[in-house]
Order: sequence, then C-alpha cells, then structure tokens
Amino acid sequence: MIATTTYTEKELFSLLSQIPDPEIPVINIQELGVLRSVKTENGKVIVEMTPTYSGCPALDAIEQEIISALHANGFADVQVKKILSPAWTTDWLTDEAKEKLRKFGIAPPEKSTSDFNVLLGRKKNIICPHCGSDNTEVISMFGSTACKAIYRCKNCTEPFDYFKCI
Repeated sequence: MIATTTYTEKELFSLLSQIPDPEIPVINIQELGVLRSVKTENGKVIVEMTPTYSGCPALDAIEQEIISALHANGFADVQVKKILSPAWTTDWLTDEAKEKLRKFGIAPPEKSTSDFNVLLGRKKNIICPHCGSDNTEVISMFGSTACKAIYRCKNCTEPFDYFKCI
C-alpha cells in the first residue's frame, strides 16, 4: 500500500508529536525528548527514537503508537529505529514538559543532569509541586516508574513524584 496522503517530514514529526507518553500522559513523546527524527525514503517512513531507559517498559507501547498513527494516516511501510547513542537525558525535556509535569503534581528534574549532591552525601532540595516549598524529603528512590522517585513535602505533607535526573 502506498501512502494515500503526502506529508512533509516536518508534518510527520508534528503528527507523531501528538502521541502522549504512556506513563505520563500529560506530556508527549516530543516534549519528553524521545522522538528524535522522522524521515521518508521511497515511501517508507523511518522514525528514530531514543528510550529514556534501555529497559523502559513504555518503549514497546510508544513504538506501537507510532506505527499505528502512521498506518492510520496511510503509511504502510514504517520502521522505528531505537537510537541508544547519545543516551537520553532529562536535559532533553522541553521547558513546556517540565511545567506540565509540575502542574500534574510531578516535580520536574533540575536544569542539568550534573548533580553531585548524592556523591557528597548532601540533601537534594526538590521543590514541592503542590506548595512550592523546598522543605522536602525522599521517601523512596524508586517511584511508580523507573524514572521517578517518591518525595514528601514537610510543609504541606503531600507525597509527590520527582522525575529523576539522568
């Protein structure tokens, strides 16, 4: 089957950018920084994506959503390539994604992945997404997904997820 419609690579990228992250549906795969590129070669759509973690359980779901979206738009020949180098980093999250995470109740990662506080035994000051306090404590370094930790605010007493820096 040949594509029934003609899309530019930019339009295809935009189309795939609408796919939400299956674990954090308030952000899409482009805002997350997972969607790297979309190109066409002889009617074939080639999508490059970089997983947040090599063992990310959402990886297969994202790939299937990409394939389904392209099939639904008339593209039968689709290839999804997983690009592992350079490795994904939280620096690839857009500022819009970080704000969406905060509004959703997940503390976004800091600006940079270079955090030496853990190595030096210092407390990490994570801002509570509910009240804005930095009077928080880690409950568990393992949250609902591998990319999150669980914190609690000592001021408002609310627990919240923190999107770990990678």
